[in-house]
Amino acid sequence: MSDSFAHWMAAIQQRTESALERWLPASTTAPARLHEAMRYSTLGGGKRMRPLLCHAAGEALGADPQALDAAACAVELIHAYSLVHDDLPCMDDDVLRRGRPTCHVEFDEATALLVGDALQTLAFQVIADSVMPSRQRRLSMIALLAQASGSRGMAGGQAIDLAAVGTTLTLEELEFMHIRKTGALIRAALLLGAHCGDADDATLSALGHYANRAGLLFQVVDDILDAEGSTVTLGKTAGKDAAQDKPTYVSMLGLARAKEFAAQLRTHSHEALAACPVSTTRLATLTDYIADRSF
Repeated sequence: MSDSFAHWMAAIQQRTESALERWLPASTTAPARLHEAMRYSTLGGGKRMRPLLCHAAGEALGADPQALDAAACAVELIHAYSLVHDDLPCMDDDVLRRGRPTCHVEFDEATALLVGDALQTLAFQVIADSVMPSRQRRLSMIALLAQASGSRGMAGGQAIDLAAVGTTLTLEELEFMHIRKTGALIRAALLLGAHCGDADDATLSALGHYANRAGLLFQVVDDILDAEGSTVTLGKTAGKDAAQDKPTYVSMLGLARAKEFAAQLRTHSHEALAACPVSTTRLATLTDYIADRSF
């Protein structure tokens, strides 16, 4: 990673953190406990990968940075809500997230459920109230994020994941699940950024194709890290997938073949970027960052 890219990444992460701080209600605003838990679950952690992808796509298309801040915050709020709900006892029942107690452990289960609900609705408010090129563009972005978050996207992928515990999936079924559970929100991040700029149908299609490969790459690397990483480095409980008998790329292919598959997806992601009609230098570097991350 070059110094210039590292500087850009740190700047976008800080922009996103500052924008999230502005959008989230103050912890002193009633109901104070709910707002405190919303801020606890959203601020001060995470690599902000989806905001980085959003900004990288939007910058390539000349988007207004303030519009990109709103789009990045919206997709990150959806991601934060999904993590809070994913950690609940009725889902993955995890006690650690980003190196600290999960929301339902730090607060309680009812509060965690409401945190997820409130973060999800706030995401759509952010887009609705944001500075965008047009009202129609805002409506298109709201529809895009809603579909990526719902039963045909992230929520549907989670439902498939829960139903698959203890079963054997084919590679096609595993990909079908993860294109929704993980890939849908990554695709949304890229396309929301593109919608903030001057994106035509050809560009949106090319970015969507790239997103499918990059989202799957992100998941395969996640599966590898869950098998190889430690709880300290990951910031969440390591080995949970195997302990819960979840089908993963590692359990299906073995560690060595999963790493080979990740390398193939990395190549395919770069090939998809090469077909985009705009500059994709930052996205290419982000692809390598996704592939090479160790925690």
